[in-house]
Formats: sequence, C-alpha cells, structure tokens
Amino acid sequence: MADAKPISAPEGATGVLVLASGDVVWGRGFGVEGAAVGEVCFHTAMTGYQEIMTDPSFAGQIITFTFPHIGNVGANPDDVEADEPHALGMIVREDVTEPSNFRSVERLDDWMTRHNRIGLAGIDTRALTKRIRAGGAPNGVIAHSADGVFDIPALLAQAQGWPGLEGMDLAIDVTRETHGAWEGGIWRLGFGYEDGVSEGARPHVVAIDYGSKRNIFRNLVAAGAKVSVVPATATFDEVMALAPDGIFLSNGPGDPAATGVYAVPVIRQLLETGKPLFGICLGHQLLALAVGAETSKMFQGHRGANHPVQRLGDGGVEITSMNHGFAVLSESLPDNARATHVSLFDGSNAGLELVDRPAFSVQYHPEASPGPQDSLYLFGKFVDMLNPAVMA
Repeated sequence: MADAKPISAPEGATGVLVLASGDVVWGRGFGVEGAAVGEVCFHTAMTGYQEIMTDPSFAGQIITFTFPHIGNVGANPDDVEADEPHALGMIVREDVTEPSNFRSVERLDDWMTRHNRIGLAGIDTRALTKRIRAGGAPNGVIAHSADGVFDIPALLAQAQGWPGLEGMDLAIDVTRETHGAWEGGIWRLGFGYEDGVSEGARPHVVAIDYGSKRNIFRNLVAAGAKVSVVPATATFDEVMALAPDGIFLSNGPGDPAATGVYAVPVIRQLLETGKPLFGICLGHQLLALAVGAETSKMFQGHRGANHPVQRLGDGGVEITSMNHGFAVLSESLPDNARATHVSLFDGSNAGLELVDRPAFSVQYHPEASPGPQDSLYLFGKFVDMLNPAVMA
C-alpha cells in the first residue's frame, strides 16, 4: 500500500478516483457532488448505460465504461431496470455531451444528479481497464467537488477500510419488500411498455427477487407465463402459498455464499417439490450452492454485452450479456448436476442443469437490456416445462 500523501488537484480537476493501492486518478466530475466507495469494475457494452446503472446487480460497484462516448443518446424514463440506479457511479473517457436521440428527454449528467450518483470524465479508461485486468477489480472511492478541493488521505482511508464484496449479502438491500403480481409487458418502439397478457390459462411462475432486472419478468410474461414476485427472504411456505407451477431465481448483487445463508435452505425445499426451476446469474449461483457446489470471487469478473458462451450439448455459441463478479466452480458440481454452458473467454461455468430434477440455470443474462438476444429462447424453454401443469 502506498503511503497517504496530500495531493493538490491539477487545474480544472473537479473529480478524483482514489484506489486502495494509493493510486490517485484525476478527472472532471459530473452528476452529484460527494464521494462513494465500492469495487471499481469495467463494462464493455457500447450502449445501454441507463440499464447498466439501474441493474441491481451493480450495487456496491463503480463502473468504468470502456466505450468512450457515454451519454451521447441522453436519458429517458423507459430505459431503466429499476426505479433508481444501483451502481454507485460511473467513470468515462469523454465529457457528457448534448444528447442526439429522438427518445432522449434529459442529459445523462442531469439524470445522474437527479438520482444522486457521481460521474467522473476525462479518464484514460483504457489504462484503468488494463489495470483491472492485470491486478483485479480494486476497491476505490469516486469523488466530485465543484471547487476541486479533496481530502485525499481521508478518501484513501475510506477506500482501504471498505471490506470488499466478498462476504457481503447485498441482495437484502435491493430486493423488493412485498409480494406482488408482475403485470408489465415488453417494450416496443412507438408503443412503449405493453400491458402484461393475463387472459387464458397461463402457467404461474413465482419469482424470488434477489435484485432482479425488470426485463426478466417482462420476458417471462412474453413467453407465456403469469408472474408473481416475492422478496429474497420469502420462506418456502410463502412461496408455495401462491401455488406456483414453477420457480424463478433472479439475478442480484453481492456474494452468493452470503445470500445463500437464508436462500439456499428455501431453494432446497423448493427442489424437493419437483416443480420446474430456472435461475439467472445470482440465481444460478444459489442453485449451485443448493445442490452442494461451491462459488468463488472472480479476479476481474465478467461485465459486458459481448461475452461468447458455448452450449456443451450441441456446440453452438451464443453472444451474451454478463454481469457477475462471482462464479460457480465447475469442478465442485455434484453428480446430479452437469454443466451445460461454458464461457469462451476463460472457461468458467456459464450454465448447469440437474439430472434428477427439472431445474436449470445460466450465469449470463438472456433478457439482455442491454445486449444481444441470442439467449431469449431460455424463457420459452422454461415456460414450456410449466405448460403440462396448466393443461392437466
């Protein structure tokens, strides 16, 4: 660790990133003034910065966007995955410019201010990304002060004192507090979000919300399901009281082992019912833990909209959207679980299915938002598993 030393801000600097290593990176602040501490990661998507910032899976993280022109299409009320941003802040190369998009209703920097989030521009994001790739995702503090005055030793102490994501249960902070039916449909240009279709016999999915993106629920509805959503802390009896035909385990932030303390016993009981189960991201990791596998913190994580994943069954490759800093250890999978997908970036596990239960999960995000739609078929696969229960 480098010794803390008072450092004068260079002329024009109104923002700073202070890493736990002692590295100090100056830039131009935007959004709200203040400071936030978390894990500094990078994201490779070229579009969808609103969806990324509002993804609950990014709780506790500061996002470095590798694409230099972030904010050039502005912001609007539709392109969000939650009511507010969950990422702590963003780091970008170029200053936020006047938006050029017919769907924009406000500038990104105004949106950041309104949602109490800090931005840092003028950063060599390529150099920062290379540092993360080589040294792992560091803890750091992002700060913005219009007068350019910063207490660097205090910010360094804050960065060094933050415990990191390992061991943190963040799902408890981002989950919904009440049970409720999901009624929204998917978005279409010129129409906005459609109403969820509720007529006719539709299989009932109870989704456990560990920090879910809204587009997951929309795609479950679009695939033909009726969806009810319960908090991460819902008990087995509370889930079963809703008479589900199938169970969905959502994405979410934090360490799956920490969330698993209360989630895994419930998932094990749900597996015993024999009802179909589908998990995404954190839900994938929790399913793995429930059957006896292990998870671990990744060196730099997978965050982007261009991650190639191979299906082990037929060799096909899907380009996927990913956002995770923990992974299932393939070698820890028990005999009743088999790997179904693998990351072509690093060979890590990207999917599994149980051989003795109708349950499967994937590490990536088939609903995209943002990202490719190669994997949307998984929602249809899950709902098809439920239809016999409805038709019986």
